[in-house]
Amino acid sequence: MVWGNKPSDGGNLIFDTTEEKDEFLKIEPLAAKFIRPFLSGGDFINGKMRWCLWLKNAPPNELRELKEVMKRVEKVKESRLESVASATRNKALTPTLFAQISQPDSSYLAVPEVSSERRKYIPIAFLPAEIIASNKIQLISNASLYLFGIMTSEMHMTWMRYTCGRLKSDFSYSNTIVYNNFPFPITRIDAQKKKVEEAAQAVLDIRSKYPDSTLADLYDPVTMPPDLLKAHVALDKAVDLCYRSQAFANELSRIEFLFGLYEQYTAPMFGSQVSKSKKSK
Repeated sequence: MVWGNKPSDGGNLIFDTTEEKDEFLKIEPLAAKFIRPFLSGGDFINGKMRWCLWLKNAPPNELRELKEVMKRVEKVKESRLESVASATRNKALTPTLFAQISQPDSSYLAVPEVSSERRKYIPIAFLPAEIIASNKIQLISNASLYLFGIMTSEMHMTWMRYTCGRLKSDFSYSNTIVYNNFPFPITRIDAQKKKVEEAAQAVLDIRSKYPDSTLADLYDPVTMPPDLLKAHVALDKAVDLCYRSQAFANELSRIEFLFGLYEQYTAPMFGSQVSKSKKSK
């Protein structure tokens, strides 16, 4: 899991509305091939679409013909040179590019950095490669349906609630703290994995029944459709069985189990360090 793409552009590579993008294209119609959908975490959850100039691998001869694009690129350079951060000033050397690029060439699983604590499940979804994810989204390229199922399950959500940071009261998801430390199940039975995949697909299928509803609508605890909630409960059960056959009585039993599993997974690593320390003495 990696952070999305960081513009550090002074707002010059971004179009905040479709209207702004369309007005720009009236002046610079040949720039259309370089404009891509752009989403932050909030855009992703609330169904807002922004746009960006994505000039990676753009031929220099074509760029020089796009006068309005070049005006924006010059402003990017100026904005970066004025930054107090030396790393950002260095990026003034490549003003056509985002300061940080991590966009995959294939579809990816998107996790918003910040999500409301009111939600039982953080809205997570697959996005196509043409949608540029901002650094307020964390992404996993070539993610499987099984991984989606695990990550959107109650097991992962419980771990997230106990380990994530907070932005005011909202969840602040971290790839290094939450994802990298999450104790994934050691699933040895293909049938269990298949059940997770089937349940995960059911969640996605039911979401598609509500094309006019945003993820914010679908995962609001008041407006969440009953069939979507039912599909999540079925997914939760399928994931639970990848960990153990005994049901979890409550959230406390889940987190105790997960921390126990984490300790089990990390014991060999720390044990090795202890042994080396003793030998050195």
